[in-house]
Amino acid sequence: MAVNTPPAETAAVSRKLRPGKTGFFRTLGRQWQMLLMSVPMLLYVLLFNYAPMWGWINAFRDYTNKKNVARGITPFNGMANFEWLFSRPDFFQSIRNTLAMSLINLVFGTVSAILLAVLLNEVRNRGFKRTVQTVTYLPHFLSMVIVVSMAQNIFASSGPVNQLLLSLGIIRDPVFWLGEGKYFWWLVGVINVWKEVGWSTIIYISAMTAIDPCLYEAASIDGAGRFNRILHVTLPGIRSTFVILLIMNIGHLLEAGFEIQYLLGGGLVRDYSTTIDIFVLEYGTEKLNIGVATAAGMFKSIVAIILLAGANFISRRLGEETLI
Repeated sequence: MAVNTPPAETAAVSRKLRPGKTGFFRTLGRQWQMLLMSVPMLLYVLLFNYAPMWGWINAFRDYTNKKNVARGITPFNGMANFEWLFSRPDFFQSIRNTLAMSLINLVFGTVSAILLAVLLNEVRNRGFKRTVQTVTYLPHFLSMVIVVSMAQNIFASSGPVNQLLLSLGIIRDPVFWLGEGKYFWWLVGVINVWKEVGWSTIIYISAMTAIDPCLYEAASIDGAGRFNRILHVTLPGIRSTFVILLIMNIGHLLEAGFEIQYLLGGGLVRDYSTTIDIFVLEYGTEKLNIGVATAAGMFKSIVAIILLAGANFISRRLGEETLI
């Protein structure tokens, strides 16, 4: 004998059985412990990342009259700071230097990290593997001041690099690595790779550990050698990690760094070492033009958001992993 169930009760049971249809606030209620754990980090982000954005209002104020600034008078001047900024050749020069060093760091850093991770993944001796990992990621914890001091000694005219090249007969006279602008971008790339390659490798090694070992066994049964297993199993297995990191790094293309350029750059290579961050520092603290400095920093942030959104959109259209 069939039992007739009221329509309202049937609809309630159906809603309970259908996943994802419970409502936003009901889901929040079930996950209140996770929300409570995220409150400190949320407050940290709001306090130190979003609250300072109120200072962007300085990009639309006039700080050129020092007497008015001393009296606390900073009238609004609209887009005058941006117009002045984009009429300055040194600002476009800082953009060029930032993009050049960022691209060098991105390409060298990504390729070297993936290559080192693949090589370490193929090592079967755990002791040797752990030793190499430790040696390569320890420079990440060194102060940039120490790293730059080491670089100045290594690339000095009488340093070990010039001595090695002279002994091999590659050069006849010592190269002035630190005083010629054409070498500066590449030196920054080499220093960044040496300092960060081990740390970046950890992410790719972690992604490789998640690859199903059965895939390697199946490839071996099919006659694939070590190189083919790397090409057809390992690299596709870390593709999603690579795409996510690439999207994040593209969003930081206008952040080539500050410490290396500020400490290693000097008068001789100033045209190649000045980045947007150094430009902001000079106009904000040395020339006390806070409006122009804020406008430059605001421009950098807006471009970073556009680059991040564009890279995420292209990745989604290509069917790859996305950050948002």
